[in-house]
Amino acid sequence: MKKIVNVATPAMCAVALVLSVAAFNKTNAATASAPNPVISSAPAGQPVDLTYAAEKALPSVVYIKSIQNSKVQTVEYSDPFEEFFSDPFGGFFGRGQGQGNNGRRQRQVQTPKRAAAGSGVIISADGFIVTNNHVVDGADELTVSLNDNKEYSARIIGADKTTDLALIKIDAKNLPAIVIANSDDVRVGEWVLAVGNPLGLNNTVTAGIVSAKARSMGSGVSSMIQTDAAINQGNSGGALVNTRGELIGINAMLASPTGSNIGYGFAIPTTIVSKAIEDFKKYGTYQRAMIGIQGGSLKDYIDAMKDQDKDVKDYGTMEGVRIDKVVEDGAAADADLKPEDVITEVDGKKVATMGELQGILAQKRPGDKITVKYIRDKKTKTVTLTLKNEQGNTKVVKNADLDVLGGTFHPITDAQKEQLNIGYGLEVIKVNGGKLKDAGVPKGFIIQKVNDQSIKTIADLQEAVREASTSKEPVLYIQGIYTTGKKGYFAVPLEND
Repeated sequence: MKKIVNVATPAMCAVALVLSVAAFNKTNAATASAPNPVISSAPAGQPVDLTYAAEKALPSVVYIKSIQNSKVQTVEYSDPFEEFFSDPFGGFFGRGQGQGNNGRRQRQVQTPKRAAAGSGVIISADGFIVTNNHVVDGADELTVSLNDNKEYSARIIGADKTTDLALIKIDAKNLPAIVIANSDDVRVGEWVLAVGNPLGLNNTVTAGIVSAKARSMGSGVSSMIQTDAAINQGNSGGALVNTRGELIGINAMLASPTGSNIGYGFAIPTTIVSKAIEDFKKYGTYQRAMIGIQGGSLKDYIDAMKDQDKDVKDYGTMEGVRIDKVVEDGAAADADLKPEDVITEVDGKKVATMGELQGILAQKRPGDKITVKYIRDKKTKTVTLTLKNEQGNTKVVKNADLDVLGGTFHPITDAQKEQLNIGYGLEVIKVNGGKLKDAGVPKGFIIQKVNDQSIKTIADLQEAVREASTSKEPVLYIQGIYTTGKKGYFAVPLEND
């Protein structure tokens, strides 16, 4: 089967309170175990009774509403006549402030207040809830509604865009936490339920089977469970449960050319979700372990070569992950793995596809050792390697806070905008000991961009610092302007302690 659908669509429901609608969805979960309930087996050929699973799971699935407040933003636009005409009256006739070069001009716009809806799953009685990152990303307010309609405000404990997982917390006790099963035990063909709040229909249950495992969807989320249980917009962050009502995955996206369910949905398995939850609680961020290779499933590579009428070497197998490139100074390079090697096992687990390899690595942390079995020139070899983080070492990666910069900031005033002919920026009010002082950023300097992202508020700067601190290159490239009007540029390293 070469193509299932045309588009993979996240499954979260979003509505603009002033404008119109936005929709989108994904998911996550956690792990645990509990004694299996006694369930009478159905007669051969008859559907299994799913009422027990629904009764167990429904109280643990919540409705999440996120609010993005209305904001004033400065946007750039093109003026095609700028190169031919000038305004000698300095904007007196309303051509806008902050005009730039090459016909680029700036103006301020008021964004509408927006509300987005998704689902979440209670994983502990004291108020921890797992959901998708995209459900809570950018939210100014988060409201959680329980199955009994009680409402609570929530705060974000940790979130990760790549895995699309987030952990939030409400102040409540004695909540109906779901039991988390090991998704590795899930078998293709077994019955499952998708529980969530699709299309504004709260407390909805749909049934289907597990139709595949270890699917790579090319969205950053890897090794997903595929199901034909109906998943639609608003199911994001909801639960995929087995017939005992135990969590096996977080509903994340649907595959559809129309944006509505046509039979294929995808959930993040609990093996990945549980590790993410532990990381969020302990470190505040997801600890991503890298093996340091580029490649793909061997069978996909061989099929592609055959489609192009190209000769293909005999690898001695048709299953495994073929290495196309080894990243310099990465874990694989340290272990002397080479291009054209085919990885077939990791820690004794068979690896037939890239999705299976990604699923194993997603449960690891930098510094963990893994045993890799691979084939080179049709000979089987084994090596032990130490996984690294995105920055090329084995340290724990933590989100940096603004405190690391050692500065105090304030949005520029209207008078400064007019004087310097700019539309936005953050002024450095004070420089204490910290990264700014080390890099030579002076008091009074106005920060306008960090790593090519516009900086208009302190929250923008905080987000830039957070993202850079966990990236492959933990450096802030700052662009801005001095009070004299001269432009300035600084590189501010954010090494981990």
